[in-house]
Amino acid sequence: MKFFFSFLLCIACCQLPLALFSQARPEFRGVWVATVDNIDWPSRGNYNSDSQKVEFIRLLDMHQRNGMNAMIVQVRPVTDAFYPSQYEPWSEFLTGKQGQPPVPYYDPLEFMIAETHKRGMEFHAWMNPYRAVFNINRSSIADTHITKIHPEWFLTYGDKRYFDPGNKEAQAYLTGVVKDVVSRYAVDAIHFDDYFYPYKIPGKEFPDYGTYNKYGNGLTKDDWRRSNTDSIISMLSAVIKKENPKCQFGISPFGVWRNIDKDPDGSRTNGAQTNYDDLYANILLWLQKGWIDYVAPQLYWEFGHKIAPYEVLLDWWGKHTYGKNCYIGLGIYRANSNAAWKDLTQIPRMIDALRSTPNIQGMIFFSSKTFDKNPNGWSDTLRLNYFKELAKTPEIK
Repeated sequence: MKFFFSFLLCIACCQLPLALFSQARPEFRGVWVATVDNIDWPSRGNYNSDSQKVEFIRLLDMHQRNGMNAMIVQVRPVTDAFYPSQYEPWSEFLTGKQGQPPVPYYDPLEFMIAETHKRGMEFHAWMNPYRAVFNINRSSIADTHITKIHPEWFLTYGDKRYFDPGNKEAQAYLTGVVKDVVSRYAVDAIHFDDYFYPYKIPGKEFPDYGTYNKYGNGLTKDDWRRSNTDSIISMLSAVIKKENPKCQFGISPFGVWRNIDKDPDGSRTNGAQTNYDDLYANILLWLQKGWIDYVAPQLYWEFGHKIAPYEVLLDWWGKHTYGKNCYIGLGIYRANSNAAWKDLTQIPRMIDALRSTPNIQGMIFFSSKTFDKNPNGWSDTLRLNYFKELAKTPEIK
């Protein structure tokens, strides 16, 4: 009997290291799945529900094989919905015509969450806060779309329509949309990308002067715009945590907060547009206030880029996380777009660099469809090398 127990103990001890080393340290390994304009899913023209399910399962299985542990799926691309909503019509990118339900009927968000969780992966619901009409010349707009019910909430800029971020009724409406999703679905996070105030069109001012004249209250227009963005992030943070304290709120900003020529705390970059000065998104304030749980800056430039070098921005963001998790957005879609992105070592070196940078807990790749082609063998590199060992997502701080 004594020999038998010793034998069992020996087996247990021999197995212990295998259990310990079969899983890597916690690391966020995410993929963006863009639905706007059918970039990633569902494929353009695929409006059959059963075919959409098959497509999404294939997509999930591919990313699971590659070692991913989180999917960031766009469920509200242009003030529409990939789920039944009391606020917004079904997306034209899902059914071909805005407001038309899927056939056969199903709830895509419920389906995607279930399939993602079944594979042990997190599901982050990616929503675009202010973009309302993707293209004013050709987008399908339902009679029930909020732009037709409350046209006074919206502004046209270029070929798109946007909520006026300074409109308090619009802010309340957006808060209700997010609350609805968090209260009804088991999403692991609400995720916004970099589209707050729109990217500037040269020589054309965003036409919010009416709202500024009404609500500016003595602030400069730039400070007033930033205050509008601050207020919606604060409101959303509060409602998300009230509805589900375990649901995260993450933001994926443009990669440059401010340039050093504008602010001594800015990065040593000399890029044109920035979060703070052009998109009116003060990401650092949101981190300092604890309004968001993670930040995922989009660092889509290569090492040594003349305006915004990857290594410079990686180091900068690592020093400006304010105790929150930081996941680096990697532009795998840029594969073979220029000499730097034909370099087989570009993405591997980026991963090596972020893994060795303090306060960086992982990465997100843009976007899903790129992995279908396995550019530069990078899917194989992730599966066989960098993501060979499974990893849990990091704990929220």
